[in-house]
Amino acid sequence: MIPVICIDGPSGVGKGTLSRHLAQKLGWHLLDSGAIYRALGLAALEQGILPDPNPDVAALEELARALPLQFREEGGQTRVFLQDRDISVALRSPLAGQLASQVAALSPVRNALLERQRHFRQAPGLVADGRDMGTVVFPDAPLKVFLTASVEERAQRRLKQLQEQGDSASLRAVEAEIAERDRRDRERSVAPLLPAADARILDSSGQSVAETFRVLEGWVHDTFGELIF
Repeated sequence: MIPVICIDGPSGVGKGTLSRHLAQKLGWHLLDSGAIYRALGLAALEQGILPDPNPDVAALEELARALPLQFREEGGQTRVFLQDRDISVALRSPLAGQLASQVAALSPVRNALLERQRHFRQAPGLVADGRDMGTVVFPDAPLKVFLTASVEERAQRRLKQLQEQGDSASLRAVEAEIAERDRRDRERSVAPLLPAADARILDSSGQSVAETFRVLEGWVHDTFGELIF
């Protein structure tokens, strides 16, 4: 079996940074499942399926199965392309996050993307970043981590990212957006956001990326032994 490390958790906790660093250190593949849902949301917006409180689920399912999405390694970073258009920056916008949350709540859409995500499981191993990697996509993963942090700290991190992109959002608005996204993700009937029964909880509140990564490294070592690094 090809090993998988799942890193789940809500938005803004640093899953992407930790997952990317770990995949690079191990020499494993990386799955950013959030990018897939965000890309689908943006594609649905462009096709007029979203925004809509009652979207055409069949159309979304068809789009999910045929989504022309590519991940390319360029300059040490993973770039995301929709057909031949680089959407890496657009994927990090608040709008993309809102659209992703909407499509992720639809069971047919999640089912359409399930096998696509599982195809990322290739030798020598996979680090999977998402919200249901350990509960739904890779339930047999030997190491499942649920990363969390306070809403306040996550909002500060997100605001810094937005300001670096030239966005003038307020801290209060970002906190409200994150809290609402958490509520939707926890309360959705399909694959709600929650730790797997055998997940290890890692709270990054008040910790630097380096400090959090050291804890994660220790868990990886405990699970797989010295030879993995």
